[in-house]
Amino acid sequence: MISPGKFLKKQVLLPEKKVYLTSLTLIIASFITVFFPRILSAAGVPKIINFAHFIVVPFTLFVALSKTPTKDKKQIAITWEIIIACVLLLGVMLASALLNQAGEINVFLDFMILAEGFLMLLAIVCIPFSAASVKKLRFCLLGSALINLVTALLQKPLIDAHVIGVAQYTPEDAIQGVFYLSGAGNYVSCAVSLAVGLYYFLNAKTVALWIRGLLLFAAFFQLLLSDSKQVLIAFLASWVLLIFFKYNAVDKAIMYLIVITVCLSAFYWCIENIEAEGLEAYKWWFSRTELYGPNGEAVHTKFAAVPMILSYYKSPLNWLFGLGPGHTVGRLGGWFFRDYWSLLGPLGATTHPVSKQVWEFVYSDWLDQESSAFMPLFSWLGIWGDLGFLGLAAYLYLGYVVWSRLCLDDFSRFLMLTMVVFGIIFTQMEEPGQTLTIAFMIGLQWHERRLAKEARQRT
Repeated sequence: MISPGKFLKKQVLLPEKKVYLTSLTLIIASFITVFFPRILSAAGVPKIINFAHFIVVPFTLFVALSKTPTKDKKQIAITWEIIIACVLLLGVMLASALLNQAGEINVFLDFMILAEGFLMLLAIVCIPFSAASVKKLRFCLLGSALINLVTALLQKPLIDAHVIGVAQYTPEDAIQGVFYLSGAGNYVSCAVSLAVGLYYFLNAKTVALWIRGLLLFAAFFQLLLSDSKQVLIAFLASWVLLIFFKYNAVDKAIMYLIVITVCLSAFYWCIENIEAEGLEAYKWWFSRTELYGPNGEAVHTKFAAVPMILSYYKSPLNWLFGLGPGHTVGRLGGWFFRDYWSLLGPLGATTHPVSKQVWEFVYSDWLDQESSAFMPLFSWLGIWGDLGFLGLAAYLYLGYVVWSRLCLDDFSRFLMLTMVVFGIIFTQMEEPGQTLTIAFMIGLQWHERRLAKEARQRT
């Protein structure tokens, strides 16, 4: 029998176990806090869970930057360029907030909403991950996207059987996957499914083609079930835009042009000849050609907020710095404050009359009631309205740094272009679940190229 003294002595001599939070673990945790809080909130978890990623992502970036062992000059240079671009954007926001007397919480939330995807991307690319770590990141991405896809496909029969509710949404719009019961949940869920489906189709070369194709078809089927027309339009428009960036590779540009022409022709034939619930909506909107001309009602509706914003300009400085962070028609001023005012109002959040004025127009306009694609609340207009031309220039510069330094393959550029197009249609460019998923894939693509280059150098 061991005496109490010897037992205590033995316990003291045992080495103490320490738990370390690695950057890889934190990046995965950050992604999860962005990807799954909506469905948890719908299940009854307090709404404050939707704000957790605003703290977790900056903390993850701080740890990644402070612990990174990289000595690669190119990696360090990219890191500093992204940091400087983020600081410039934050500087313009602070100046705009001072000019327009916006609350401090406005600055923090607006910066996080616009820059969070870039912060996540920076956390991923500032570390020289090994092939094993990249594999874990890829597993996290694909597993989360598969859960979202399966959840969305299961929601259709459950909604039809009235097992789960749809709140204020139509049954189609409530098919939102893990982004269940959120404003643009069906669009975000479909965009994530399609983007990750394409990533898997193009990169999982060791998996049978029919399996990759089946998952991509399932994502497209989700799009039809949820009536997310604008997602398909955004992806096709991004594909067309990508062709214009292939001026230095004419053969690829021609190949892309042929493929998209075939796809569009096949899609048009399906719309005209196949009677299906998901396709009828495309046929109806495509037939309304009188809406889309330069003087058409669609154009006037889409840009109805511009004269409203300009009517509140009080000095030439408003052209440079806008009306203040969260004060016009972006994700923060147009939607976020409306949905979470009970939480954010006591923290000193400020609003502007123009946001309410634009919403009154939306409620009175038949075209906005028919389709959110014509909403005058969209990301690019919101950035300009909130932060002026200097804020718009700072954000474009941040995007240019990522485009020129990290988007070195066609798929990464395609992903960036989808966000640009989504920013014209709606506020999906500012939806954390979508922006961080895109950032995740761009970061993975960059690391995979880096690892392949290192492998070639070793041989």
